[in-house]
Amino acid sequence: MSHLTTITQRPSRHAAALHGKIVLPEHGAYEVSRRAWNLAVDQRPAAIVFPETTQDVVSAVLFAAQHGQRIAPQGTGHNADPLGGLEDTILLKTERMREIAIDPVGRTARVQAGAVWLDVVEAAASYGLAALAGSSPDVGVIGYTLGGGVSFLGRRYGLASNHVRAIELVTAEGQHLRVDAEHQPDMFWALRGGGGSFGVVTAIELELFPVTRAYAGHLWYPIERGDEVLHTWRELTARRDLPDELTTVGRFLNLPPVPEIPEAIRGQSFVIVEAYHVGDPTHADDMLAPLRRLGPINDTMAEVPMPALSHLHMDPPQPVPGAGDGMMLAELPPEAVNRFVETAGEQAAFPLLSVELRHLEGELGRRRVDSGALASIDAAYALYAVGMAPVPELELAARTQITALKQAMVPWKAPHMYLNFAETPTDPASLWTADAYDRLRRIKASTDPDDRIRSNHPVPSA
Repeated sequence: MSHLTTITQRPSRHAAALHGKIVLPEHGAYEVSRRAWNLAVDQRPAAIVFPETTQDVVSAVLFAAQHGQRIAPQGTGHNADPLGGLEDTILLKTERMREIAIDPVGRTARVQAGAVWLDVVEAAASYGLAALAGSSPDVGVIGYTLGGGVSFLGRRYGLASNHVRAIELVTAEGQHLRVDAEHQPDMFWALRGGGGSFGVVTAIELELFPVTRAYAGHLWYPIERGDEVLHTWRELTARRDLPDELTTVGRFLNLPPVPEIPEAIRGQSFVIVEAYHVGDPTHADDMLAPLRRLGPINDTMAEVPMPALSHLHMDPPQPVPGAGDGMMLAELPPEAVNRFVETAGEQAAFPLLSVELRHLEGELGRRRVDSGALASIDAAYALYAVGMAPVPELELAARTQITALKQAMVPWKAPHMYLNFAETPTDPASLWTADAYDRLRRIKASTDPDDRIRSNHPVPSA
């Protein structure tokens, strides 16, 4: 019988408030409940709590503090690996808190802690509005936004965290707050791009945008054409007349022979260019013309409703075991493309499921005076690589290949990493500017000096 089991059996106001919502290691539901979205992550917390209300979150925080436990909020469990060991931690899974309220006049969405992006995107679209959503339909809104939030609309509108109107959270002391630019401005600043170290966020109010359709899709080529395709794509991203409305991704795909993948592409390897344009399609066609002249074997560019963008990146629709990590690139000269193709393309030592280069810049790279802790992305491109890891041997092979790829691209590494693409433990000082990191540490020390709130990339309290 665990330490927490004996505690929960004693009369306690906080324990009683969580009756039926706590899962302990000896419970039959523990093995399923403890899972992260990445099934290769082996998280074993002291207990798991499934809150349904804000008061449940308050009770869980106070219960953890009363019994010497830390608390780690988790919505969907994406990017869970950097959390590390959870033996002294209660995992607070907010997946039952999924209310969404759209204000079509104010163009905002109030979103509870367990909501995923597809739910918000579809709710907003019913009012002719769009959210700065992630590339995966089931990524949690809260974790994504606390880390900054790079959307495929980001070159036009900037980081999602810089379009947050208000945040509701429970502090390490169990106090429920609503923070915004006028109320608790330091906390509001920290939570917009500073990660999840400062409290348990229970809801967030986001700005929405009057966008109903996009011109988006893929240009597909055989993987052996990676060199010419990616050099042509790089030239596109370097154009001085490139509009902020256009976001593109250059990507290698090695698709496994599994039934979930359409038969026409199952088990095959490709180099593709993804494009997302919120503007006149003819303008995008002018930009994409050099890539089309290369003769793609499939061209899926089309005008689509905004919810379709949640599926175009082809992220897995359900939890899977994998190994992934990213890095940020300050620039991408031709020699960097050569190195990328040599390491990740047709001749890769180990074929990863996906290796992408995402073009950033535009509004993502512009600092605004009212920004949060992550004011902008000081990198021109993001690299992200992931491999399937159904067994430990394949996980090791994927991680080895990802490490080799990152090492190959070091000459063009940006000065700061982006939190949401860092899926391995990362020096927190590398995630923000020196001034922002110092301010985040001061806020952490004043609001959670005992470091009771855990996050995947923690800001230290001392």
